[in-house]
Amino acid sequence: MKRRTFLFASASTAVLLAFRKQLSFAKGEPAVKLEPLLAPFGGPNGGVPPFDKIEVADFKPAMLKAMDLHRTELKAITDNAKPATFENTIVPFEDSARPLNRAQLFLGTYTSTMNDKPMQAVETEMAPILAAYSDEVIQNGPLFARIKTVYDNRDKAKLTTEQKRLVEVIYTNFARRGAALGAKEKARLGEINKKLAGLFTTFTQNMLHDEETGMVVLEKEADLAGLPDSIKAALASTGEAKGKKGKWVIANTRSSAEPFLTYSTNRALREKVWRMWISRGDNAGAHDNKPLITQILSLRGERAKLLGFPTHAHWIIADNMAKTPEAAMALTMKVWKAAVARVREEVVDMQKVADAEKAGHKIEAWDYRFYAEKVRKAKYDLDQNEVKPYLDSEKLREGMFWASGQIYGFKFKQLAGIPVYHPDVRVWEVNRGGKRVGLWYFDPYARDGKRSGAWMSEYRTQEAFKTKTTPIVSNNSNFVQGKKGEPVLISWDDAVTMFHEFGHALHGLNSNVKYPTLAGTNTKRDFVEFPSQLNEHWLPTPEVLNKFALHVETKKPIPAALLEKIEKAKNFNQGFKTVEYLMSTIYDLKIHMTPTDKPIDPAAFEKQIFKEIGAPTEIVMRHRPTGFAHIFADDGYSAGYYSYIWADTLTADAAEAFTEAKSFYDKKLAKKLHDNLMSVGNSVPPDVAFRNFRGRDVDTNALMRDRGFPVLTEAPK
Repeated sequence: MKRRTFLFASASTAVLLAFRKQLSFAKGEPAVKLEPLLAPFGGPNGGVPPFDKIEVADFKPAMLKAMDLHRTELKAITDNAKPATFENTIVPFEDSARPLNRAQLFLGTYTSTMNDKPMQAVETEMAPILAAYSDEVIQNGPLFARIKTVYDNRDKAKLTTEQKRLVEVIYTNFARRGAALGAKEKARLGEINKKLAGLFTTFTQNMLHDEETGMVVLEKEADLAGLPDSIKAALASTGEAKGKKGKWVIANTRSSAEPFLTYSTNRALREKVWRMWISRGDNAGAHDNKPLITQILSLRGERAKLLGFPTHAHWIIADNMAKTPEAAMALTMKVWKAAVARVREEVVDMQKVADAEKAGHKIEAWDYRFYAEKVRKAKYDLDQNEVKPYLDSEKLREGMFWASGQIYGFKFKQLAGIPVYHPDVRVWEVNRGGKRVGLWYFDPYARDGKRSGAWMSEYRTQEAFKTKTTPIVSNNSNFVQGKKGEPVLISWDDAVTMFHEFGHALHGLNSNVKYPTLAGTNTKRDFVEFPSQLNEHWLPTPEVLNKFALHVETKKPIPAALLEKIEKAKNFNQGFKTVEYLMSTIYDLKIHMTPTDKPIDPAAFEKQIFKEIGAPTEIVMRHRPTGFAHIFADDGYSAGYYSYIWADTLTADAAEAFTEAKSFYDKKLAKKLHDNLMSVGNSVPPDVAFRNFRGRDVDTNALMRDRGFPVLTEAPK
């Protein structure tokens, strides 16, 4: 998941050196308090975020100060009496808002990773203020008039291809967000966005509350039946961290719950853990997200109509590769049919195992992972417990580094003494050909105050605009730590996710464009998951597994026989994986394509649509509505969760290019990938960029082949 942090489509990196002189503070307000949040990064390695100097109390005054600075920058643009040009309008706009963007970077980092009560209070107060200011910028009539003038004359002006692209992206962003509306409509739009910002914040904090307070405590050792030693140790460690020393605790996180659901032989406990996990934000009372979702949907629907679109989905997707929600749904449903058929087969296999063991029950949602693991062992002689001792998170991190070196020429050097926001965080300098490319931060472990899941963020975006600026990117995971000093063993799924998020980081690190608005991961939502999903394909390569999948005790590489089993089982349980994802996708698309004239009950809607499409009852959405942060914690992936399957059509086709080259480490193809896709950001339209790489349009049937599904006679467009 690519976490989007900034509100503004302008630069977020190095600011004019004169910035420090521009800062003016009220009497008695020490500059030192606000500079860490607003000033250009100083220190070694091209400058680093001063996490050691950040104070929660400084967020509000710093952001208010940054807004004033930005207003001054915009006034200088609109006060210019000369006709609008690229140089006197687009250039200063692109160079504006740097202090504010830096402050928002820190706010996003702390609310995602260190979200204690004081930080939650700041987030609650600042979210609507920031939303209102974003609208103030978009609704600045004189500013938009100048931008529109440059846009209207872009073909006549002597602009480079990248400059023209920048003009189009900035203009489109303003136009799509209501810059051309009348005064009354703009006022209502501002009210809607402000309300949504508050609802998004409350939704997130409700989820965080349930994740921090929800747990299943195991009192006796018999409750650990079926669990491998590594999971037992992790649960004991979690118990100690949660103040339950001597007991075992399953936390309300995916990395804690799913391993238990896979191995526990206690069916009643499996159901208890499963219900805890799927019910985040769905527990009635003060932290129930259902009423918030109803309000969010209503406001989004009203906003879409104000902006000239029938629904929120039509507004969001109009600027994506898919163009229409109908196109996104068409691809989704064609894959859905094949995936559901595969689930029916998987359930039959699992039920046979359960019946043979005289279990006396039908397969339910809390049984799926448990019996799937039994079928995997029976069909492929592959036990995930047999694989896990080879999946040391630190060795796999080294494997990611090595693979990126083979493909992109990167070398990583760990740095000491760099300020971080938590002791878990480590920092590496990334070099290529002896030159610094950027910095990579890694925050791998779960803790209270950190949201669940895994994601990538950018602390600084690459640019070659005013000065050459290298990117700073971060990856966050939620691995469960065992005993102190012992290796952290992770599941195969967590290893895939680790490579996935690193793919986002590589997208940011490889960026080589002039303007920050077009750099790195600032691409179409349904394209941004392509580099991350493609990077998953390097994990199962023999080169990575032989070198870095070393047994935690013997240090011997993973045996060839086990590698062969992994390869044969690569599409095992693909029905489940695809259906649980597609259920979330279909829910997201359908609920955002539904008119909001009447209030929508998110729980009733969930039951209704899955009954209509014949969803398997043995599976629930990967993200149930009240815990679906992708689409309800902000606008980021709303009506856009389909992006993963859309991007995976590109991924599967690109992966086939490496298969055709007979190696995922083919140097010629790797260079082509870098030059045409990984380095261009949004300076080239994504469909054009892919065509430049592959030599043709995408073959969407590659997705069906990759998942082991029957190939469609006519590939979805």
